Amino acid sequence: MTTVSNTEQHVADSGRGTDRSGQEPTSELVQRASQQLTELVRGELRLAQAELKEKGRRYGKGGGLFGGAGVVGFLMLQALVATAIAALAVPLPVWAAALIVAAVLGVIAGVLALGGKKQVGRAAPPVPERTIDSVKADVAEIKESAQR
Repeated sequence: MTTVSNTEQHVADSGRGTDRSGQEPTSELVQRASQQLTELVRGELRLAQAELKEKGRRYGKGGGLFGGAGVVGFLMLQALVATAIAALAVPLPVWAAALIVAAVLGVIAGVLALGGKKQVGRAAPPVPERTIDSVKADVAEIKESAQR
C-alpha cells in the first residue's frame, strides 16, 4: 500500500487544470481576462461607431435644412428685387403682391433655418458621449475588481 503525500497530490491536481482548492490556474484566468477585455473593447468600438453614425445623420439633416434655407432665402432676395422693380414700374397692387410673396418666402426661410439649427444643436458635440461614459464605468469596475 502506497501513501501519496500532499505535495504529490498537489502536483497531480495542478496537471489536471485546477489546484486543491478547485480554482483555475493563473494562466487560464489571465487568458480569459484578456479575451474578455478584447470583447469589451470591440463592443465599445461598435457602440462608438453607432453613436457617431447617428450624430452624422443629424449633421446631414441640419446641413440639408440650412441648404434649403439658403435656396429659399435666395428666392426671397429675387422676389425683393422683383418687388423693387414692380414698385418703380407699376402702380401699387403689383408691387404689393410681390412684397407679400417675398414675406412668405422669408418666413419659410426662417423656419428652415431654425430647423437646421435645432438638428445641428442636437448632434453637437461630435463625441461619442455614451461610449465614453460606458468605458469609464468599465475601467472603474476593472479597478474595483483588481483591488479585491
